[in-house]
Amino acid sequence: MQVTVNGEARDLAAPVSVAGFLAQLGLDGRKVAVERNLEIVPKSAYDATQLGDGDRLEIVHFIGGGKDDSWQVAGRGFQSRLLVGTGKYKDFEETAKAIKASGAEIVTVAVRRVNLSDPSQPMLVDYVSPKDYTYLPNTAGCFNADDAVRTLRLAREAGGWDLVKLEVLGDQKTLYPNMPETIKAAEALIKDGFKVMVYCSDDPIQAKRLEEMGCVAIMPLGSLIGSGLGIQNPVNIRLIKESVAVPVLVDAGVGTASDAAIAMELGCDGVLMNTAIANARDPILMARAMKAAVEAGRLSYLAGRMPKKLYADPSSPLAGLI
Repeated sequence: MQVTVNGEARDLAAPVSVAGFLAQLGLDGRKVAVERNLEIVPKSAYDATQLGDGDRLEIVHFIGGGKDDSWQVAGRGFQSRLLVGTGKYKDFEETAKAIKASGAEIVTVAVRRVNLSDPSQPMLVDYVSPKDYTYLPNTAGCFNADDAVRTLRLAREAGGWDLVKLEVLGDQKTLYPNMPETIKAAEALIKDGFKVMVYCSDDPIQAKRLEEMGCVAIMPLGSLIGSGLGIQNPVNIRLIKESVAVPVLVDAGVGTASDAAIAMELGCDGVLMNTAIANARDPILMARAMKAAVEAGRLSYLAGRMPKKLYADPSSPLAGLI
């Protein structure tokens, strides 16, 4: 049978009590609270309460003081709101150093054919381990729905990943998303059990449609992929954030730290970038800058900016002037 625990599906080989399940998880029942199907389970009833197929559990505990500002996508929690790509670096060693400096927990990875002429060549997994980072397979380079779906099915077979980033491009010059093909691919992938984070145009109507289809995150472009032009349409990005309930992450176009901060100040849940770090003169230093910018932008959004005014407003009191 299957139960859902803190948003994550788990298979149980045999019926078990709440107490037994906590023991299987390695949790001390005295230190946690359990909710089963929206009802609190008293600690005195842990032994007598049997779990059933389809039960939904929330297991919580106390943490240290301060606000937890983590975010979730498809039931998985993350602390870092900076997602980074793994392409365009001079070598895998630089890739690994930049990702570590960025503090990212999610890295996008492209799917490419194995080099049969030299199978001993190093691979990304030798430097950026999927045990340390959440791999997010993407469909970079796909220009139609069929190729995108085929690519991600291969990725799932290779690594077992069902959380994926879908992008279907319209042309080589702009790498702008082909929305009809994107929607077609998203429908097929969702039907096939994938959890789809989707690269899309900065169109609130399209974003809402993708959410309603079942996409787990909306990723509107800030500007053209690899352009470094920054956020070209902040109004639409903000409208998208207000119109959907799933996470919104700016994807593409970030060129420098201030661009990342602006995206976060708009209320976005995160930012995905690759070229801005990899093509910097010092990728490691830029990775650190982007980490700081995303954190600063998030804090600024949470703090709430001062209102804009047409006239000056002195910060020092006027009363008591000499």
